[in-house]
Amino acid sequence: MGKTMRALGLMSGTSMDGIDVALLETDGENLVQRGPALAYPYSAPFRAQLRAALVEASSLGGRDERPGSLRLTEQYLTDLHAEAVAHFLEDLRIGRDSIDVAGFHGHTVLHAPDRRLTVQIGDGRGLARAIGIDVVHDLRAADVAAGGQGAPLAPIYHGALVAKLRAPAAVVNIGGVANVTWVGSAAPEDGALLAFDTGPGNALIDDWMLARAGAPCDADGACAAAGKVDEPALARLMSHPYFAAPLPKSLDRNAFAADAVQHLSTEHGAATLTAFTAAAIAAARANMPEQPGTWVICGGGRKNKTLMSMIAGRVENAVVPAEAVGLDGDAVEAEAWAYLAVRSRKELPITFPGTTGVPLPMTGGMLATK
Repeated sequence: MGKTMRALGLMSGTSMDGIDVALLETDGENLVQRGPALAYPYSAPFRAQLRAALVEASSLGGRDERPGSLRLTEQYLTDLHAEAVAHFLEDLRIGRDSIDVAGFHGHTVLHAPDRRLTVQIGDGRGLARAIGIDVVHDLRAADVAAGGQGAPLAPIYHGALVAKLRAPAAVVNIGGVANVTWVGSAAPEDGALLAFDTGPGNALIDDWMLARAGAPCDADGACAAAGKVDEPALARLMSHPYFAAPLPKSLDRNAFAADAVQHLSTEHGAATLTAFTAAAIAAARANMPEQPGTWVICGGGRKNKTLMSMIAGRVENAVVPAEAVGLDGDAVEAEAWAYLAVRSRKELPITFPGTTGVPLPMTGGMLATK
C-alpha cells in the first residue's frame, strides 16, 4: 500500500448545475477515506453562457481553440472554480497547505473521440496559481489521443468504492450524459471493469423543461409523473444507431435530440424523455458479461423519482441510490477526480481497454504547479 495523499476533486463535467468540490484521502488504489463535499451552483446567466459555449464549440478543430466568447467563458469558469475552492477550504476550516493536489475536470464543450478530440474548457495553470495548490487537469486528452474514447473516466474509482458489494455490480452515473461501470470480481487489468456511456442522462430532460416550462430541471420527476410515455416516440428515440454500436463508445452531451417528442405536451414529453434515459440504461445490460446484483445510481438523476422508478421497472435486481450503500451520490464524480489526480501523480493507469477502449492501461492528465 502506497503513501496517501489529500486531494480535492473539482467537477463540473457536462452538468449545468454548478461545481462539486470533494475532499479525499487516498493512496490511489484500495485505500479511500472520503471527506466532506459541497456544491456551488451556477447562476442562471452563467448556465445560459455555458449553453452558448456548447454551440460555439461545435465547430472546434483543436483542443486549444477558443473562438468567439469561449475564452471569456473559460476564464470565468476558472474563476468560479477558484472561488469554490476558497469557500470550501474556509467553510470547512481546512488548511490550504494540507492539500497535496486538486483534480480539475473543467466543463466539456465538445467530445468527438472519432476525431481524437475532446475539449474541456478551464485553465488548469491559472487555477493552480489562483488556489495555491498543484492541479492535475486534461485527464481525458491522452486517452483520446491514443485512440480511446476518453470516457468514462470514473470506473477505476467506482471499482474501489463497490469492492465490498457482492460482485458483479453496476454503478450508473446520471449527469448530462449517463454512464455505467460494470464491476466484476477480478482486477481491472484482467477485465473486471467494463464501462461506457449508456445514452442520455439529464440533458434532454433539462433542455425540455427549460424550453417548455422555463425550469432548469424536472424536480423530483413530477412533470414526467403527470404525463404518459409515448411508446412510438420512445421507439424512435431508441432506434438511434448509438445503441447498436459496439463497445467502446462514448457520447457528446448533444448527441441526441428531442425531435421525436416535439408534438407532445410538456408532461407527455417529459415522461417520454425520462423513459428514454431509463430504457437506454437498461439496454446497457446487453453489453455486460453477467447480470449486476445491484444497480447503484449516482449523480443528479437519482433524485428524479420517476426516472428511478422507470429504471427499476426495466432491469433485474435492486436499483438503489448511492446513499443506500453508504456513498454520497452528489459527490462520487468529484471524489473520482480527486482519486484520478492522485493516480496521475503516481503514474498509475486511469483508463483501461475495458473502460475506454484504449489499447493498453494508461495514465493521463497534465500537472500544473502552484
